[in-house]
Amino acid sequence: METASHIALAADLLGVFFFAVSGSLLAVRKGFDLVGSLLLASLASLGGGVARDLIIDVPPAAFTEPLYLLPPLLATVLVYFVFSGVERVKRVLVLFDAAGLALFCITGTVKALDAGLHPVSAGLLGVTTAVGGGLLRDVVANEIPQLFDPRDIYALPAMLGATIVTVLYLTGSFTLVTGMVAASLVFSLRMLAWRYGWHAPLAARTAAARK
Repeated sequence: METASHIALAADLLGVFFFAVSGSLLAVRKGFDLVGSLLLASLASLGGGVARDLIIDVPPAAFTEPLYLLPPLLATVLVYFVFSGVERVKRVLVLFDAAGLALFCITGTVKALDAGLHPVSAGLLGVTTAVGGGLLRDVVANEIPQLFDPRDIYALPAMLGATIVTVLYLTGSFTLVTGMVAASLVFSLRMLAWRYGWHAPLAARTAAARK
């Protein structure tokens, strides 16, 4: 599907930028220098896509298309010059992270489907693309990964988005409009979960009593 591929490329680059901003914002929160900010932005924004491309056995887009290197650089410069409210880092970081998550679960799923993967495998790869960069970002910055935060949900919105996109793709209904609607649903669910403290059940029923 050529149209789906074009939509995925545009969303992929936008998702790279959003995740890059989240990486630079975390660098601000951790007190990193400008180089550290650029590296963390690059890791957060490109890590999930590199993992996706390696899994489907294609050259990673981050290494073959120089265009992918611009969003992390732009995000680093933007955060350096524009963002000064350190007290608001957490809120803005979650906002950009949610936007990147919403777009990457779409692009990862579509690219996997374009490569001929089974729909279930494609959906799982979409989730991997969405959460991979954020996971690497948090681990490198010595933060508890949002993916494993028991007080929040992170992967579930990406799973929802990947499932919706897979169904749309297989039924020939994936367009710019339907893709953005799916991304909006993922973004909204992620932000609502963070705002109201929604979370999945703990690994064991007795775990809550021990906390």
